[in-house]
Amino acid sequence: MPAISSPGKTRGFIVPIGGAEDRSGGRLILRRFLRLCGHNPSIAIIPTASRKEDTGKLYQDLFRDLSSANSEVLNFTDRDQCDSPASLDFLERCDGVFITGGNQLRLSTTIGGTPVAKMLRRRNADGMPIGGTSAGAAIMPEHMIASGDEGATPRARMAQLAPGLGLSNKIMVDQHFRQRDRMGRLLSAIALNPFAVALGIDEDTAAFIGPDNIVEVVGSGTVTFIDPFDMRQSSVAEAEDGDVLQLTNLHLHVLKHGGRFNLDTRQPLPELGV
Repeated sequence: MPAISSPGKTRGFIVPIGGAEDRSGGRLILRRFLRLCGHNPSIAIIPTASRKEDTGKLYQDLFRDLSSANSEVLNFTDRDQCDSPASLDFLERCDGVFITGGNQLRLSTTIGGTPVAKMLRRRNADGMPIGGTSAGAAIMPEHMIASGDEGATPRARMAQLAPGLGLSNKIMVDQHFRQRDRMGRLLSAIALNPFAVALGIDEDTAAFIGPDNIVEVVGSGTVTFIDPFDMRQSSVAEAEDGDVLQLTNLHLHVLKHGGRFNLDTRQPLPELGV
């Protein structure tokens, strides 16, 4: 569950990115994330999800080029490291956190339930922005899509869920959405928990979720919003593994760059300046 904000504090942005964000051109998403963190911010980079040894340094170099000379890589490779006083001290003092891509189960099994996870929830509740790409986006909600199959048709057991970081209980996130044909697994995941709004985020696209629960889409693709609040029928409870699911009365919205959505009212909003 999200941590409770301290008196006088406002919850920070969370920024799930669909993966493969632009890192060599205008770098719109990364620039905007850094602006949320303040002037010349200090950024904690968590590359735990990745098996590539240079992932943390890649983002450290990127952020240095984009005005953050004070980034630090916190590569938690086992749960014992999540008790490190030095790492926890940096997380306490930094201006923002960025979680890289890779395998979200590696993230959840390494940092879930540790002082690091608790620190991330508390700092975000008190105003610190947290961004994450691919696996780093998937782990943000209370319910995380851990794995699943590709395909447009929802089927029983198509998506496997696991506990996430719990920065928000209003959303569920799937990444690389259009590129990896994940409509079916997002629908099957939301059928298991018809409360949260499901966000299918394309590559090089981000959902900037503010403390007011207003989402703004930034990037070259789209974010697909699936709202199950009025769902009237779901066959998921009776279905056998692999059976096609029947789901009725879902609401679907597809928003591009500049599009906005209110997670409280579950309604799209006019674009800013329109």
